[in-house]
Amino acid sequence: MTQAQAFWTTAKMQGELRGETLPPPGDDEVLVRALYSGISRGSEALVFAGHVPESERTRMRCPFQAGDFPFPVKYGYASVGLVEQGPAALQGQVVFCLYPHQDRYVVPADAVIPLPDDLSTKRAVLGANAETALNALWDGAPRVGDRIAVVGAGVVGCLVAALAARIPGTQVQLIDVDPKKETTARVLDVPFATPDNATGGCDLVVHATGTGAGLGTAIALAGFEATLLELSWYGAGDVPAPLGGAFHSQRLTLQSSQVGAVSSARRARWTHKQRLTKALELLRDPMFGHLVSGESRFDELPRTMQTLAGDPPAGTLCHRIAYPA
Repeated sequence: MTQAQAFWTTAKMQGELRGETLPPPGDDEVLVRALYSGISRGSEALVFAGHVPESERTRMRCPFQAGDFPFPVKYGYASVGLVEQGPAALQGQVVFCLYPHQDRYVVPADAVIPLPDDLSTKRAVLGANAETALNALWDGAPRVGDRIAVVGAGVVGCLVAALAARIPGTQVQLIDVDPKKETTARVLDVPFATPDNATGGCDLVVHATGTGAGLGTAIALAGFEATLLELSWYGAGDVPAPLGGAFHSQRLTLQSSQVGAVSSARRARWTHKQRLTKALELLRDPMFGHLVSGESRFDELPRTMQTLAGDPPAGTLCHRIAYPA
């Protein structure tokens, strides 16, 4: 039997590490020792604060979640680790798994994806965020030459903007109220703007701020008969949607995007695993390493989550958790 420790949210803005005993892996299972995990701050902060709506408590479950919302719950989906036991083809491989924050775990062998040879373990914690961005671009369906605005320079917004900017002929703006985000945009080779100086008349607008004000900015930037793709998840909060003004006269389409289902544009031909594999391949570009803004130890995670879900430092993007060797 293998002993493990996992992070649990136990009450509103409270968490702790709990021990558990793992069974030996079966013939089609692997034992993984975690190296790093990533905190997907938008979703995880809402979970940590107990803001998952009752109506969404089943749909919001992550693949290997334990416990039930609101508390206690073991939640997370961005683990990078080393396969210590399992089928010969996977033994010794560094893999990504949609698993919560835990130092060792046993999962089916087909639940892990070996990293591309040139993808660093530290950058791979962005895998789940990159999968969300890829699905969003499938939903939004940008075309060659499109004028695209991405409102919100968090991790997912930055990934969407950077990938969209690689489509030939596109004109992409990454927009945020914090002018310091221009540094990140510059690394990603994407033009930056604040809401005051952003250019409107866009063919596609992607909103990822999680705020009503950001949604208002996104609507204002959309051109005639454009699509506004909503990536934000607001939890149990009520958010004003400014659908007066030009929303109707401009004949705008407000469309949701969520990673739990493969985009309908690809669902007939792509599985969840294929989509995640492609997302990891996209992270091979070293520029995406700049989207990890901090790192702390696994044993510090209860305090780290309180900070990230409460009053995170300015410029916080993805926060990485490092596990003991």
